[in-house]
Amino acid sequence: MKIVDLFCGCGGMSLGFTLAGHRILAGLDNWDKAIDVYRANFDHPIIKTDLKDIDLSVGIIESFGPDMIIGGPPCQDFSSAGKRDEDNGRGDLTVCYAQIVSHIRPKWFVMENVERIVKTNKLTAATDIFKSAGYGLTQYVLNASLCGVPQARKRFVLVGRLDTPDNFLLPFIEKNLAKKPLTVAEYLGDEIDIKYYYRHPRSYVRRGIFSTDEPSPTIRGVNRPMPQGYPLHPGDAIQSLVGIRALTTYERSRIQTFPKGFKFVGNKTDQEQMIGNAVPVNLGRFVGTAIQEYELQNNM
Repeated sequence: MKIVDLFCGCGGMSLGFTLAGHRILAGLDNWDKAIDVYRANFDHPIIKTDLKDIDLSVGIIESFGPDMIIGGPPCQDFSSAGKRDEDNGRGDLTVCYAQIVSHIRPKWFVMENVERIVKTNKLTAATDIFKSAGYGLTQYVLNASLCGVPQARKRFVLVGRLDTPDNFLLPFIEKNLAKKPLTVAEYLGDEIDIKYYYRHPRSYVRRGIFSTDEPSPTIRGVNRPMPQGYPLHPGDAIQSLVGIRALTTYERSRIQTFPKGFKFVGNKTDQEQMIGNAVPVNLGRFVGTAIQEYELQNNM
C-alpha cells in the first residue's frame, strides 16, 4: 500500500513498513535534525511541516493520495520519562493526528505511542474522532522483544481500517508474536563483544547493569556513561565493574533494529535522542506485516 508517514522522525516506521512490502510516498516532520537523517536514508520526499496546522497538513498529504497514513505523535507528555502532563502541549498532537486522518479518510491508518497513552483523555478524544470518521479499530500494547526487537520496550499501537469491525487485526498480530523474548546476544551475535553493560537508571533504587543474554531495557533518548562510584545494585548480576561500559551510539541504533548501513548525522546528543525516540524498525515491520497478511486474506 502507498503510505505517508507523519511525525516520521529519523524513519524507523518508514523503514519497517517498507521492509514489510509497503511503499512510502513521503515523510512529514518538523525537527530539522531528524529530517536531515531521514533525507540521508530515503529517496522519497521528506517535508518540514508543523502538523498542528491541520489545513496545511491535509493539503500536503492529499497531494500524495495515500492508502494509509502512519505516525507516532510525540509522546513525551505521556511518557514515564516525561512529566506525564497530557495538557502540556505535545499531547495535543495526538488529537491533531486524528483530525488529519479523519479529514483525508485513507483506507488505513496506524498510530503508535507509549503504552501510558491508554490512560489519557487525549486517546479517548482521538478514538472518538476515528470512530466518527468510520474506522474500525484494533489497539494493542506490543512488547517489542516479541516482535523481532532485542528490547523490552512496550509500545501502544492503534490500527484503523474504514468500514471494518473493531479488533479485526487481533488474530494477525497475536499469531505472529514470538514465544519468547529476543535477547541482545541472539540479535547482534558477534557484533557485540561484551557480556554486561551499563544503562543509567532513573534512580539508584533500580539496577543499572544488564546482560546481553536478556532483552535490552528501553533505549532512551539520552545515553550516559557509568559514573565513578556507581553503587552495585542487588539486581546487578556481577561482582565487579571492571570492563563495564555503556552501549555505544551504534550499538543502541542496532538494538533499535536500524540496519548496519543506516546513516545518522548530526552531533552525538542529537543522534542519541533520535535513536531513543525512534520506533524500532522491526516493530514497524511487525505491524506492517500483519496488515499485509490481513489484506491478502481478505482480498483473495
